[in-house]
Amino acid sequence: MDEVRPTSGAPALGLVPMFPPGLQAIYGECRRLYPEQANPLQVTAIVKYWLGGPDPLDYISMYRSAGSPAQDIQEHWHYVSFGLSDLYGDNRVHEFTGTDGPSGFGFELTFRLKRETGETAPPTWPAELMQGLARYVFQSENTFCSGDHISWHSPLDNSESRIQHMLLTEDPQMQPVLTPFGTVSFLQIVGVCTEELQAAQQWNGQGILELMRGVRLAGGPWLITDMRRGETIFDIDPHLQQERVDQGIETEGSNLSGVSAKCVWDDLSRPPEDEEDSRSICIGSQPRRLSEKDTEQIRETLRKGLEFNTKAALPPISSQRPSHDRPQSRKDSLESESSAAIVPHELVRTRQLESVHLKFNQESGTLLPLCLRGRLLHGRHFTYKSINGDTAITFVSTGVEGAFATEEHPYAAHGPWLQILLTEEFVEQMLGDLHELNTREETKLPKEYSWPEKKLKISVLPDSVFDNPLQ
Repeated sequence: MDEVRPTSGAPALGLVPMFPPGLQAIYGECRRLYPEQANPLQVTAIVKYWLGGPDPLDYISMYRSAGSPAQDIQEHWHYVSFGLSDLYGDNRVHEFTGTDGPSGFGFELTFRLKRETGETAPPTWPAELMQGLARYVFQSENTFCSGDHISWHSPLDNSESRIQHMLLTEDPQMQPVLTPFGTVSFLQIVGVCTEELQAAQQWNGQGILELMRGVRLAGGPWLITDMRRGETIFDIDPHLQQERVDQGIETEGSNLSGVSAKCVWDDLSRPPEDEEDSRSICIGSQPRRLSEKDTEQIRETLRKGLEFNTKAALPPISSQRPSHDRPQSRKDSLESESSAAIVPHELVRTRQLESVHLKFNQESGTLLPLCLRGRLLHGRHFTYKSINGDTAITFVSTGVEGAFATEEHPYAAHGPWLQILLTEEFVEQMLGDLHELNTREETKLPKEYSWPEKKLKISVLPDSVFDNPLQ
């Protein structure tokens, strides 16, 4: 449980000489912005994470920002976290790896919330939101980057607000700091509506953030979140969707190269009782594990997808780095959760499949048009990585190098990793057939799409199918 209290020039750590250097560096940046607020209100974890408490952030400081009347920036509350970076340098939370790299995870979170008229103290719910994001980072060891989107599916303040998701961007005021334990940057949480999140997924987060900076009611230059905002940027300025977002998708595509998803696939060309079947999953059975080399390639697939290369390429499986070269303190986003149960790579062969059946939950299914229009039509690739196991489905276009799916054999599997190569003509056909997935209304499930001549079937199913596979 957290408690709120004022600080005493520093976060209640006793004598100044004992003030931890990492904490001092971040606190110094806050003092640069708010020299008159030496003792801000602060939410602090009663039992610190390094003492067995549940909350990774030791502190969240809350400042009152006057904004900038000259720039038409409204008054707001400014929240700053302490704990994602290395505050202490003694390995109690983060492994100290030197001063040249990132400190801890390399960033802290900030949040700017519009101050309501007559409000004299900052609401504390943003602190719990930040703790929730920090718990995700610590548990998954995945880091955030500017432009990332976070599907939250619930009002950020547990009200009836339309602000139910988040984008991340660089804090407009706080500068990266160099601490004795490495560098720390500041990533600002920006609350967004569902329609804005979808646009960020279909195009890119940075593009939507830039549009929001130009709309005062949606945040303005400093991207201040207003939980009472009832209109999206597309409601406020209808031209933004067609003239900026749709045009951006058409000319640039999407820079979202993959998602964690609820998905499975079946090889319809082989009976399920075949002992040699290495398809991704039989619902109710134990899935095979991705080999370490496949896992590394999928990681690199997502990394490469975030880069604007002139020629998209899947890194070759043989390019995997030896395990002793990989840092042990941090885990990449698609690393297998059970590396101890990895199938030896040489025992898993690549198989060409005649017919496949893909299954997605509704949220994953609605991203199929993004995958096709925003990625494959631009010569790129898109990967669904199952959150329930090692299953992975990668769609590739004919312009992607290094894929083991080919035009002659468009469906190919390597253990539980399926690759599907789609020609531009087939992508256009699928976009027409999947048009209803573009709508914002919920589709009645289950929904099935089939292309018999291509021997491909896609089902969009309720979450319960994936959450309770034995039912």
